[in-house]
Amino acid sequence: MLININGHFVADHEANVSISDGSVLFGETLFETMKAYGTTIMLQKEHLDRLEQSAKALNFPCNRAAIETALQQVCTKITCPCSRLRLTISRGEFHGLEYPDDKEAWFCITATPYQETKDGRWPTPVTCVTAPNHRVNPTSHLPQMKRGNYADCLYARHYASENKADEAIFVDHNGHVLEGATTNLFIRKNRTLLTPPCGNLVLNGIVRQKLLQLIPLLDMQVVEQDITLQELLDADEAFITNSLIGVRPIASLDGTLLAGAETWQMLLILLKQSLPKVD
Repeated sequence: MLININGHFVADHEANVSISDGSVLFGETLFETMKAYGTTIMLQKEHLDRLEQSAKALNFPCNRAAIETALQQVCTKITCPCSRLRLTISRGEFHGLEYPDDKEAWFCITATPYQETKDGRWPTPVTCVTAPNHRVNPTSHLPQMKRGNYADCLYARHYASENKADEAIFVDHNGHVLEGATTNLFIRKNRTLLTPPCGNLVLNGIVRQKLLQLIPLLDMQVVEQDITLQELLDADEAFITNSLIGVRPIASLDGTLLAGAETWQMLLILLKQSLPKVD
């Protein structure tokens, strides 16, 4: 694992956080998870744009220039074909409930190997369950953000794992599906792709954003609207997306088999074609 804190590489045993840090006391962090092929980070600008927008909304210190420099430093040391990069920013140490001075803020970048599907093979379909808990947003007056307070997603993902499923799908009080614990959701009905609208409970995922641009290239419509659980079960196909997995079809939900088709494959091809070429 590569670890870079505030632009300096450190060994595992040196990567320590104070027990008074906001990340420990309150889960008070923002983060982004990115994928790198070789030394090229996919969709870096889009990830940092979202981080910066979230930081501005929460009055969160975010030195984008320093983060970009550190990401370049990390890339020079990556040696594996595919990596998972986690970028975390924290306000620093709290003394009471007042925000720390901006100079206390820090960021950390870690890079670990990520196992991609072997060349020539399509990603395997995923099994899903409905989450037993509800999606929450501590800052419900603001759009959903990648915040360190991740308890609802962790609980749902653990539930999926206990039930031998790959992902958990959140459903709201009105019976509308929202998103996965770590993914966005799309379904297809005839020539139209539907995805739940962004708001205070649905994250505008980076790959989700890209697909909204790419879907019209298939001469198909895309509509952001509420989707009921029954509509998901009756869909012509359904798939989930995020920056690591790209696009993966859903095979089943709570043991009920879903229809399968090939639109997700075409979108995955378009997505890969839209990314920077890797030497």
